[in-house]
Amino acid sequence: MVNLYFAPDAQLTEPDRMVLSILRKDSERYEKRTAKGEPTEEVEDDGDESTEGLKHTRYDSASPEDAFEHEQQTITLLKGLNNPKSSTFEPTVFFTIDTPALLASPLLRQWIIDPYIRLARSIVRVDTDVVMLTHLLLYFSTSVPSALYLFYHFRWWHGVLHFALQVYSMGTYTLMMHQHIHMRGILAKRFAAFDHAFPFLTDPLFGHTWNSYYFHHVKHHHVEGNGPNDLSSTVRYQRDSAWHFLQYVGRFYFFVWLDLPLYFLRTKKLGLALKVLASEVGSYVGVYLLFTRVNAGATVFTLLLPLLVMRLALMVGNWGQHAFVDEEEPNSDFRSSITLIDVASNRFCYNDGYHTSHHLNPLRHWRDHPVAFLAQKQQYADEHALVFYNIDYLMITFSLLRKDYAHLARCLVPVGAQAKLSLEERAELLRRKTRAFGESEIVEKWGGRGGGGRYGEGMGAEGMGW
Repeated sequence: MVNLYFAPDAQLTEPDRMVLSILRKDSERYEKRTAKGEPTEEVEDDGDESTEGLKHTRYDSASPEDAFEHEQQTITLLKGLNNPKSSTFEPTVFFTIDTPALLASPLLRQWIIDPYIRLARSIVRVDTDVVMLTHLLLYFSTSVPSALYLFYHFRWWHGVLHFALQVYSMGTYTLMMHQHIHMRGILAKRFAAFDHAFPFLTDPLFGHTWNSYYFHHVKHHHVEGNGPNDLSSTVRYQRDSAWHFLQYVGRFYFFVWLDLPLYFLRTKKLGLALKVLASEVGSYVGVYLLFTRVNAGATVFTLLLPLLVMRLALMVGNWGQHAFVDEEEPNSDFRSSITLIDVASNRFCYNDGYHTSHHLNPLRHWRDHPVAFLAQKQQYADEHALVFYNIDYLMITFSLLRKDYAHLARCLVPVGAQAKLSLEERAELLRRKTRAFGESEIVEKWGGRGGGGRYGEGMGAEGMGW
């Protein structure tokens, strides 16, 4: 039996370190109980919050009572970090530097950090989300003026640098907009006009067509939940096959503009069908007109290349998010999505690694995912959910396409009975969950919601990764 194979990344967020520490100790206790032939049932979480105010207490005992108390203290601490009324409240200001480190200098804190946090909290919709204002200021002081200047005075070297900046920023921007489309905005209500308008300018610069993310992700993906009628569903594909992956990407690149409106027509949502068709076609026409009548070079580097890269990244990301689908209960959110404890997804992309938590409650705020995960930890174990660490969705996809199940098994954080599996058994477990579902299986598992096959009306693909 093996536990955690790699040392946790030093850049993990503090909540991620807490979550991973608890999972590691759970796995160690399970292994010890199994080795001794003792019962392996876990202690249920009764929701006790009587330990409020205690934090960072360390328990080295394997006692289930000590472990339970430690978990309750951790949950209480994490809730306090998210609660503006708590003395331990910490807004997120930057992703690269944690807030306590920012506040270490009294002079910097008094004259810059604290005044900025007070101002930002009055502007953003949720007090924790100071970082969203930080990034809006960053985008409107770099990406937007750079793109405008390229249309005014194009130079190829400027275009290359601009494109590199956009690619670097795409993940963080997209997951900020992920919060935007679920929360119907990220700024306080009095800034609603700007809040609703700015995506029409910035979305195309980061590779999104107007409103397509909202229409596909909120109005479609979360309705179908990776089922056979989900245009981004992975269930009909062999998820470790490069050929199947190319089909998945190709379908989206060439047909998403038509597939999504047709889906809304089939589900009798004519208004949404017309809106998404107008958004897609309008975006393409806009790019064409800018290329042919304004500045071809600037259009390529500011709009066309970001669009091509973003759509590939969305495909790669969604493939990783929904690659492992349980053969027995594929329509379970616990068993058709995964959880990642990694730097790229959670430090820089608004806890996007907690994808199962997001599917369980799409309206859950990004800062609440670690708390929700710990509160439901036993259910994750009972449902045989998959948790990984030190790997992001992109590398999960690349590892699958290389059929490197050994590496994926080393990145698996065992929950519940998974702790008794050897590395080889974990690899085989993951391999079984990437198998394509046949049409007869789809009818059996999803009933009459089977769609029309990989090339039929049930397929297509816009990934919702990053």
